[in-house]
Amino acid sequence: MIFVLFVFEQKVPDFYYTRIIISVFLGFLFTHILRESLMIVKLQPPLFKRKWLPLFLIVLSVCTIYSLSNSAVVEWLKLYDQSKKVAFQFQKRAVGNFIFDSPIIVIWVLIYFVWHYIESARKQEIDNVKLESLVKELELKTIKSHINPHFIFNALNSIRALVDENPERARTAITELSNLLRSSMQAEKIELTSLEKELSIVKDYLALEHIRFEDRLHVEYDIDEDTLDQHIPPMMLQTLVENAIKHGISRQVNGGTITIISDFKEDHHELIVRNTGRLYGESNGEGFGIASTQNRLKLLYGKQAYFELKDMLNNFVEAKVVLPVTTID
Repeated sequence: MIFVLFVFEQKVPDFYYTRIIISVFLGFLFTHILRESLMIVKLQPPLFKRKWLPLFLIVLSVCTIYSLSNSAVVEWLKLYDQSKKVAFQFQKRAVGNFIFDSPIIVIWVLIYFVWHYIESARKQEIDNVKLESLVKELELKTIKSHINPHFIFNALNSIRALVDENPERARTAITELSNLLRSSMQAEKIELTSLEKELSIVKDYLALEHIRFEDRLHVEYDIDEDTLDQHIPPMMLQTLVENAIKHGISRQVNGGTITIISDFKEDHHELIVRNTGRLYGESNGEGFGIASTQNRLKLLYGKQAYFELKDMLNNFVEAKVVLPVTTID
């Protein structure tokens, strides 16, 4: 207001500047009261539809009280041209203050709400990111907590079959199981591991399963050595091999073959487990091993990775995991 007066070289009485100072002081006072009122009645942003009317009434009340108070102080200090006697001078001044000063308070309210809406949106975005991260972490831990017991029970069954028949081999199998359990415990602490480490776990597991199936289980490896340093989720390959034995080899009278393949295809890493057998109702993607693999890939890689399970010719089933190409640091 003072800037406008200087630009247009308006001549104003000295008391006018005093009135501006009073208006600014009362503006700070009543907007502070307005803020406290909004907090007391819980109308701070963000607001829902039914709260906009109470907000409007409170702002209108504060603007009215501000205008009356401003006019009362001006009247009390005689900050006007006393030579001009105008009827209803106080009332007209109060109306004038309401008309010209209320927009300033409304603008203050708008800035206050816009600021808080921006802060609320930013905080909500941060909370969503934290929540999404927490959910992923919990889901991954839940998946791992299911994988380990499922794997342990199968390994123990294999060892139990040896206790009476071959105690020496049973002791060796217990050592192999302890190695597997150690690897399993370490797997819970990491999100990714190298294919080379995962293969060592799988080989120990297959050594235990070979005790149970003997000549009915044949294992073949077709591993590109360049893929040994690729990132894969821990225990994922072991889960696919376990699933192949449970739903494939164990159902074949003469046993069968498990083939583990790892290779680069175009710009991605393919990890394949093939086993003798056909897809059945409980192994067509509804089992926990398959579901856990799908969930882990989705949580860790999103759309960059996928899993597929299908029947092939010559009585074979193929489980294929496609992963983005990465290297261990």
